[in-house]
Amino acid sequence: MPEIKNYTLNFGPQHPAAHGVLRLVLEMDGEVIERADPHIGLLHRATEKLAESKPYNQSIGYMDRLDYVSMMCNEHGYVLAIEKLLELEIPLRAQYIRVMFDEITRILNHLMWIGTHALDVGAMTMFLYAFREREDLMDMYEAVSGARMHATYYRPGGVARDLPDRMPQYQADNWRSQKEAERLNENRQGSLLDFIEDFTRRFPGYVDEYETLLTDNRIWKQRTVGIGVVSEERAYQLGFTGPMLRGSGVAWDLRKKQPYEVYDRLDFDIPVGSNGDCYDRYLVRVEEMRQSNRIIKQCVDWLKRNAGPVLTDNHKVAPPRREEMKADMEALIHHFKLASEGYLLPEGEVYAAVEHPKGEFGVYLVSDGTNKPYRLKVRAPGFAHLSSMNEMARGHMLADVVAIIGTQDIVFGEIDR
Repeated sequence: MPEIKNYTLNFGPQHPAAHGVLRLVLEMDGEVIERADPHIGLLHRATEKLAESKPYNQSIGYMDRLDYVSMMCNEHGYVLAIEKLLELEIPLRAQYIRVMFDEITRILNHLMWIGTHALDVGAMTMFLYAFREREDLMDMYEAVSGARMHATYYRPGGVARDLPDRMPQYQADNWRSQKEAERLNENRQGSLLDFIEDFTRRFPGYVDEYETLLTDNRIWKQRTVGIGVVSEERAYQLGFTGPMLRGSGVAWDLRKKQPYEVYDRLDFDIPVGSNGDCYDRYLVRVEEMRQSNRIIKQCVDWLKRNAGPVLTDNHKVAPPRREEMKADMEALIHHFKLASEGYLLPEGEVYAAVEHPKGEFGVYLVSDGTNKPYRLKVRAPGFAHLSSMNEMARGHMLADVVAIIGTQDIVFGEIDR
């Protein structure tokens, strides 16, 4: 009988299951993992250091690129920190728009997660279903900001611009017939809010489709039930947040426990797991998509009924409107000063956090009274989750490592900042 040897195996850094450059050094006993050592540093982009050399507004675009699946939620954490230090008043309409886009981003993130997690484990169809819906959500991003991914839409004091009155239309061309273009444009005849409302009506049916494919699928359950179990107490100790913490049975959600913007005015539930395994975390995220859909519906109703400004009128922080700038000398000076120097934050330090799709995304900002941060530190949720890799993977088979990376929903842009 052949002898089972101990191996040290490099998993990555270019493994497609890792959403970035993750190198795992695995000590194997046959096919069983004895130790998993995550190595980071192969991506390092120095985002925090770069932000310390730029005026505050110029770093909003960097935030999009941290977790490039949850773009606007990253911006939100950074912008909240600036507003907290400036003690800025945010128009109510802007708060509703932010919450709506936070939840659109949460669905975007969870669709990417469910598609790739299922694909890594071997269920290919799921990927195609999830990306079908992502297309609509990307169109919402594009309609409001001009970019499908890196929106740079949130601003200290509100959002860059109000919601558009009409959606872009598909055109007939060499690849798309007139009839096909008309079919695609059916739900694009109204405003962006009408398009979003139409999506919220369709989306619960799509989530039912995902559940039909996975929830009671025998192979899916064999690959996820009892894999990567983390107890409630251990989840606290490891610094878990978001679905990783809720999957272990802790009903902790910043939107409920430390409400920001208008979350305290909205009606939604916090899904919680009981076993702390990959399957429970899957169920939690699927239910989160349904709850996000509920929140978006409520935001759309409110926004349709209430007009108003979407950016503060404090021109020391936010630029005046273009017509104003062309006609008024004061406004032109404000515009010039903002574009050339930015604005000064009062001396002090501040921490602001949002319930990001992956967990608690926090920004710790130290200001020395100049137009650049003295120190910027991002609290990325994925970093704490990755540090538990050894504990979650020990004793499992090599194939389970892929399921554990998938359940952690890690993106390396934010981990290796």
